[in-house]
Amino acid sequence: MRITGGVLKGRQIKCPKGVIRPAMDKMRESVFAILGDLGGKSFLDLFSGSGTIAIEAASRGAAHVELCEKDKIKIPVILENVALTERELGITVKCHFMPVEYFIKRCKTSFDYIFFDPPFPYKFHAELIKNAAEKSMCKSGGTIIVHRPEEHAMPDEIGNLSRTDIRTYGRSVVDFYSIK
Repeated sequence: MRITGGVLKGRQIKCPKGVIRPAMDKMRESVFAILGDLGGKSFLDLFSGSGTIAIEAASRGAAHVELCEKDKIKIPVILENVALTERELGITVKCHFMPVEYFIKRCKTSFDYIFFDPPFPYKFHAELIKNAAEKSMCKSGGTIIVHRPEEHAMPDEIGNLSRTDIRTYGRSVVDFYSIK
């Protein structure tokens, strides 16, 4: 896998063992093009897998980046991958190794961007996003991005969030939600 944009563009990162579905390069490039300049913004990568999305955000200027992944097998590779941001950018990616549901319950930080990329069989997308919004994890004017399979439909509104954009990449769909 490689970083598709920003200061670290073209750098290779490792893919951890176990079940992983890394976000396609084309999809990542498109999502970050839609988000635009991340300079000085905060970014949270949930269901992080390899840490690629978090590293991509840091590479593109995000000042505060965190990720969450529960699979302990992935920890060494995630830590090795995010070390690249420390070496090359001087930015620390704060890593949380626990279930995303638990992280959301205890999170006290708000972010400009939250990227949800659960495993495709996951069925609780809307509920999880609603919980994050109710906890004020998304800053006013911020965006929640959800990567999901096309067969798993999402509503136009979830709690105080409205879908502002939807993009399709093969069988993958990415939804963008903002506070109403």
